[in-house]
Amino acid sequence: MDIEAIEDSESFTDLNYGSINSSSYGPGVNPEPVVIRGCGNMTVFGLHNKFKNDFPVTLLSRVAPEEYKATIEKVNSLLRKAVPLQMKWVLFGCLCCCCTLGCSFWPVICISKKTKLSIEKLLEWENTHLYRRLGLKWKLAQVHLDSSSMLEYVLVIDFIPKCNLYKPD
Repeated sequence: MDIEAIEDSESFTDLNYGSINSSSYGPGVNPEPVVIRGCGNMTVFGLHNKFKNDFPVTLLSRVAPEEYKATIEKVNSLLRKAVPLQMKWVLFGCLCCCCTLGCSFWPVICISKKTKLSIEKLLEWENTHLYRRLGLKWKLAQVHLDSSSMLEYVLVIDFIPKCNLYKPD
């Protein structure tokens, strides 16, 4: 048997060296990020007063349900403290808007920014201490509502791609 005949019959392009099909999440493909929407009855500047703590099925083999619920509860406890305070300042701003020429809404804007920053800090702490090792990254993101041009804040869990050490340069 001739070696050239073997090389002609089996080209390197026909061999399946880690090819990625779209149905499985191989080393080069990341699944869609998990989006956790707010489910509270109060929304101030796009922030809901709580997020759903139902465990998503796509995270089943990645993170324990207890760790997921603990993170959601930490975020919800921050929101539980901040959103009612923001609502009080919105009512105060509406009452005093004519007298202060709109300046009475500044406390609401400042508290809203502080709340967003504290949630982002909490998620970054959780990412560095737990979720990056598991290949996940939590973040707070703005998305448009489906029916209007209004924005809302949601929690997004991205899947961090793993480095393929066996892939040639």
